[in-house]
Amino acid sequence: MLGQPTSRLESKLRPEEREGPVYKANKDAWVALVRDFKESLERVRQGGGPKAVERQHKKGRLTARERIARLLDPGTEFYELMAFAGWGMYEEWGGAPAGGVITGLGQIQGQTWMIIANDATVKAGAFFPITAKKVIRAQTIALENRIPTLYLVDSAGVFLPLQDEVFPDQDDFGRIFYLNARMSALGIPQISAIMGNCVAGGAYLPVMTDVLLMTEGSGLYLAGPALVKAAIGQEVTSEELGGARMHFEVSGTVDFYEPSDEAAIERIRKLIALYPPPRLAPWAEGRKEPKEPLYPAEDLYGLIAPDGSRPYDLREVIARLVDGSEFLEYKGGYGETLVTGFARIGGFPVGIVGNQRLVLKKKGRIEVGGVIYAEAADKAARFILEVNQMGIPLLFLQDVTGFMVGKESEQAGIIRRGAKLVNAVSNSVVPKITLILGGSFGAGNYALAGKAYAPRFIFAWPSAKYAVMGGAQAAKTLLELEVEKLKREGKEPSDEELKELYERIKGRYEETLDPRYAAARLWVDGVIFPHETRKWLIRALEACALNPEREPFRTGVFQV
Repeated sequence: MLGQPTSRLESKLRPEEREGPVYKANKDAWVALVRDFKESLERVRQGGGPKAVERQHKKGRLTARERIARLLDPGTEFYELMAFAGWGMYEEWGGAPAGGVITGLGQIQGQTWMIIANDATVKAGAFFPITAKKVIRAQTIALENRIPTLYLVDSAGVFLPLQDEVFPDQDDFGRIFYLNARMSALGIPQISAIMGNCVAGGAYLPVMTDVLLMTEGSGLYLAGPALVKAAIGQEVTSEELGGARMHFEVSGTVDFYEPSDEAAIERIRKLIALYPPPRLAPWAEGRKEPKEPLYPAEDLYGLIAPDGSRPYDLREVIARLVDGSEFLEYKGGYGETLVTGFARIGGFPVGIVGNQRLVLKKKGRIEVGGVIYAEAADKAARFILEVNQMGIPLLFLQDVTGFMVGKESEQAGIIRRGAKLVNAVSNSVVPKITLILGGSFGAGNYALAGKAYAPRFIFAWPSAKYAVMGGAQAAKTLLELEVEKLKREGKEPSDEELKELYERIKGRYEETLDPRYAAARLWVDGVIFPHETRKWLIRALEACALNPEREPFRTGVFQV
């Protein structure tokens, strides 16, 4: 039987089912959804558009994406993070594709580096509020995982019309420099290359890193020539004030002067080649030879309905993600609405916690898939303790409606037992990676390592939905509130008006359920496609492996 602790998962999917109506309907829906997301990504990757790219080239400069492509080792892939940052935001200012900065993991000279590159085709690389938050998230990922970081600086500084949302708060612009200093203190290598503008407060970022390069024609200064003249009446050229040669020969601020982008890229690669290989986490030192799953990842498109309308067995998903489709299930007969167990992904050992989406009949009662019942919460909390004792990463697979409600559930102590699970997740010290397959609703998001619980990486499929509750339930609640308001104003809506109001409220609410809405606000680090999930998980584990430190595991007061 699928999921029994015989280690190897046996898929229940029969060959003839691939030709069945349910499988085909699921697959057709996925094809349309994936196409939509790929088209969205293509728009994002155009940055400020062809004319802005042309302007950059006329200055003798490469675009941010061209710079990254030339930096990477040949034949390797750039794993872009937070590509949808700013999606649908700042439209009154012309938008900010990818938040005006490109971030991700790339291989340079055989080593993993976090790359943070200002996109000068988007408002001259100016910092919108989401730009600062995206840089901070990339730095945080680098800090938590001890990933060496490369900054390709080409920015006009803060986007002044929104300066009040960029400048003053804890997680605003200043946090970038704070993290520069913290990363340096931890010995995480940081290299900066100024390849265009670098002005005002933003000038501190490259200067606070370990190594600083600057290209001819770039500018590094706290205030540009026009502002200097306005402030102190001094007339000075851009080169005299903050040119590459001045900083290389006079101020001594720059470590390497480069005549062009191409020369700077070559220098960066030579510098990176000098760094010794990192010390790996203990759990990564015993990495085994990866084994492909027994079943094709493309099956996921037929097994799962992207709208969440049909039940599915989570073990079928696990069988298509883990090495050799081998899964040692933990407490497989208890608390079955959560599946827990051990596996390897890309040769790395992991513990897995995920929502079972089947409807289960047990001891005379029916348990609804995607709901966390009291026994399941107990099991998952205990499993997380075990994984922390072993010191291996945790992978959370979310497709959760929330915790069970009702008299029986409350009397069974669902709040107490749910709190125990939240405690275990909160205090877990091993690397956490979260993948949202479908729903991520209510406290279920918290219990399975949502963004607030500091996963090292958090990804979502295009089918993901992020909210306090589902669209239909929320719309009914919001409709009741709206009707009460109308009644207080002496208005009694007709049935037709109620129906129209309900659909309007539901439509507005469901716009916020789109994972692009979540990704725009950095609630997830990336929207990934089901057939590419395994390679993304392996890349994330490889990044997590770069941090060899292990904190002591403590839970504090633990509900029992």
